[in-house]
Amino acid sequence: MDIDINCVFNLVKKRNFANILISKFMSNALGNHILVEFMNCDPHIMNDVAGIERDMVGAAQKAGATVINSTFHHFSPYGVSGVVVIQESHLAIHTWPEYGYAAVDLFTCGEMNAWISFDHLKECFKAKSYSAIEMKRGSVNLLTRNDFDISTMRQKASEWQNPEFYTRNVWFTDKDDNQALSLRFTGEVFYDVQSPFQRVRILESYKYGKMLALDDMVMTTQKDEFHYHEMISHPALFTLGNAKNILVIGGGDGGTIREVLRHESVEKVTMVEIDGEVIKACKEFLPEIANSFDHPKLELLVDDGISFIKNAEAGTYDLIIVDGSDPVGPAEGLFSVEFYTNCYNALKENGILVAQGESPKFNEKAFAELNHTLQGIFGSDKAPVSLFFVPTYPTGMWSFQYGIKGDLNLKKLADSEQVDTFVSKNGLRYYNSEVHVGTFATPNFVKELLKK
Repeated sequence: MDIDINCVFNLVKKRNFANILISKFMSNALGNHILVEFMNCDPHIMNDVAGIERDMVGAAQKAGATVINSTFHHFSPYGVSGVVVIQESHLAIHTWPEYGYAAVDLFTCGEMNAWISFDHLKECFKAKSYSAIEMKRGSVNLLTRNDFDISTMRQKASEWQNPEFYTRNVWFTDKDDNQALSLRFTGEVFYDVQSPFQRVRILESYKYGKMLALDDMVMTTQKDEFHYHEMISHPALFTLGNAKNILVIGGGDGGTIREVLRHESVEKVTMVEIDGEVIKACKEFLPEIANSFDHPKLELLVDDGISFIKNAEAGTYDLIIVDGSDPVGPAEGLFSVEFYTNCYNALKENGILVAQGESPKFNEKAFAELNHTLQGIFGSDKAPVSLFFVPTYPTGMWSFQYGIKGDLNLKKLADSEQVDTFVSKNGLRYYNSEVHVGTFATPNFVKELLKK
């Protein structure tokens, strides 16, 4: 094939002229815009909202920018979106941890060199590859400056004072495909360990104080933990009346054993928690919840509760409490037929099983399947559901599901006065005799879910 050298030369000249022309028009621009794709990043970093906020703010500051505000959201199970507003414009990001990918937007004006921010983020995200496009934005040669009276705006601006420390707006989100719960937290991470089973973190929310998060799901918070821990413990214990030997599977935050040990009849509590990091984190940062780990009646085992109950002696326990998380990761086996059959066998003839039962409005399938499992093992009339409310759980409505062995009636209290005296003496804030009866009232839509 013959190549016309003159044509090529003329084409190169035209392109060079075009580049010179573009450069001339854009050399005096209002802003500089770098669009970045970071690829093959560490997926754990890409899912860490607090770490990403720290790195994005650090990237702005390293380039000499003045940070005004940061707003970041974490999406469960994965993904982070956020923006750092700077005096010189903004830095924005969205991550896809499952792909190790981050889309980053660096927009600056003035003398700030955004490539310094780029270099910082590439290192922080451990990106093995990237692509970047730089564009000049707002060519002054193509714009017409407007003259208008800014005296009023100047007066208002002089009255406003920039805070000494930039404001932070960091959000933690727990969601499924159709709904979500978001909590604004301070951005501080007090504890962050990847155990052999799950990621264990202690964060701090503005509304509910410090909170325990496992694999980016809210487990408990300082200000609403009593909703859950009082309701998983006291209805069964007052129904039994004189329970002595209790088994708790899970419950690493310590709130359930705290409530169980309030009952004087209890002689021994065996707690089996698979993840010692949960216990460690809560003892250090949630001591008001985890205040009973040194109780003389407690035997604490850091072990697999599924294996433990499989090998338990038949007819041992008055009460078994399964204080597990959602049916994923280390808690997945806590929702099986085999597991609950083993629990049934380990109960005394008049014994009660209580299990964390999911929400009839958030995880309907797991909620219904668990109840059908318990009906199949304990009997169709021996598997009642208790509904209660936890504001930091998705939808707010949550459940405990029961298996009753023997002739016991959870829905009736033998002595309401005894319950209310206990409530007053121990300063309980959710459970009382009226709540005990009301928690077993089942809405019609829940009854439909529970039909086999």
